[in-house]
Amino acid sequence: MDSRSMNFVFVLLCSFIFTASNTFASIHIYDHQPFTEIGNAYLLSGGSEAIFSPSSSTNQPSYIRFENITFWRSKTANKHNAGPIHVIIFEASDRNNIGGSAYGGQRAICCTSDLAKMGGCIQGDILRRPSHTDTNWPLILDVHFKGKRLATTLHSQQVSITKTGMYNLFFVACDPKLKDLVMSGKTIWKNPDGYLPGRMAPLKKFYVFMTLAYLCLAVIWFLQYVRFWNDVLQLQHCITTVIGLGLFEMILWYFEYVNFNDTGIRPVFVTTWVVTIGAIRKTISRLLILSVSMGYGVVRPTLGGLTSKVLLLGLTYFLASELLDITEYVGTINDVSGRARLLLVLPDAFLDAFLILWIFTSLSSTLEQLQAKRSSIKLDIYRKFSNALAATVIASVAWIGYEVYFKATDPFNERWQSAWIITAFWDILAFALLCVICYLWAPSQSSQRYAYSEVGEDSDDEESQSLTKEGRGEVSLVKQEKNARNDASFDEEDDTEEDKRE
Repeated sequence: MDSRSMNFVFVLLCSFIFTASNTFASIHIYDHQPFTEIGNAYLLSGGSEAIFSPSSSTNQPSYIRFENITFWRSKTANKHNAGPIHVIIFEASDRNNIGGSAYGGQRAICCTSDLAKMGGCIQGDILRRPSHTDTNWPLILDVHFKGKRLATTLHSQQVSITKTGMYNLFFVACDPKLKDLVMSGKTIWKNPDGYLPGRMAPLKKFYVFMTLAYLCLAVIWFLQYVRFWNDVLQLQHCITTVIGLGLFEMILWYFEYVNFNDTGIRPVFVTTWVVTIGAIRKTISRLLILSVSMGYGVVRPTLGGLTSKVLLLGLTYFLASELLDITEYVGTINDVSGRARLLLVLPDAFLDAFLILWIFTSLSSTLEQLQAKRSSIKLDIYRKFSNALAATVIASVAWIGYEVYFKATDPFNERWQSAWIITAFWDILAFALLCVICYLWAPSQSSQRYAYSEVGEDSDDEESQSLTKEGRGEVSLVKQEKNARNDASFDEEDDTEEDKRE
């Protein structure tokens, strides 16, 4: 048999994994699902999940259980004796043991007349070769229609899983008379520690660590925030909001996975709420970085005419991120990525690229203004910020390259045990950059040194300066030393020219 053609057919099989709807967590529910013609067979995907072997410590089994599985054929089909319906369970590593071809041509799932003549199978049966590790696998269960009945049922039963792996379930009909076949019922997939699919299981522990990390950051920041309340800037209020949303998001993710694992049910409303909080956090984080790069509160008191553009970009990014996360997480029960995500990730990636370009363009302009005004302390802060931002972008691009390589070299998700790191990396990177921002703009007694000032001051003078706001958009500088320097007024041309450059 041709190995390349084997893989091709398996890819076709996997492409229909997501045809089942109305599904919840590891309890897969099928409500009059139709079979789809693929090659010489009619097929319906029952799911694909990673399952661990039974744990000796917990003494809990791993299994796939069938409950109330019922098949209906059309009224025209009951005039003839139809062949059986095959229920196939196989591990990803045994994918080449399902299907075959007579002369190295197109691969077939069901035994063809040519293959039957060669004596390798019975025409109309599933082509199956025993696994090298267990001759009983891949497992095939047959369901027959009795007489002229329109419906038949698979008796409730439980298939024990004794080996850790990525398991796939398909319902297959080889008889052309069953082309209009539909199915209802449910299957329950369980790991030793609960219903959480194998690839998602490590994320439950990961969100515990992320919650503790955000909690530590929140405590440190809040102590400084309260201690220097009178000196807190608007920028620091925004940072506080991002920290709070990040902590709330990590807590929600943890409890969402705990509920998922304990009940086998993933309520749509709860998961939608969690991903919405995450989308809001990501949007505000990106707008915060963009505003800081524009010099908000340091070079300019407001964003001026750019405010509406920034808000419009934020709204667009929120909608794209929300749609992508809902597609990826809400109702997700399988351990394989769907094709819809590949389409929805494009606008999200485009907006991220546009944001990065705008951020670095604004950052370059801000650094030039700070150099011109000889603001050494602020310039040093912004240089550290730009270095951290550059390192983040480089790490992101490198990780995207690794993610593409990881998925391209693992089309059948056999490296599922390490796949959770792909998701975890982005949360870790976002947290690391937030820590850098918190360090650079931490509330302190001298927080006003970050505030908007248009007077060229150097590092020796900034410690003795404070800012007080007078009226609308006016800023006056009061020096505490004997010799005062108040030789500048608000320069509108700088802001106008900055807006044009942006």
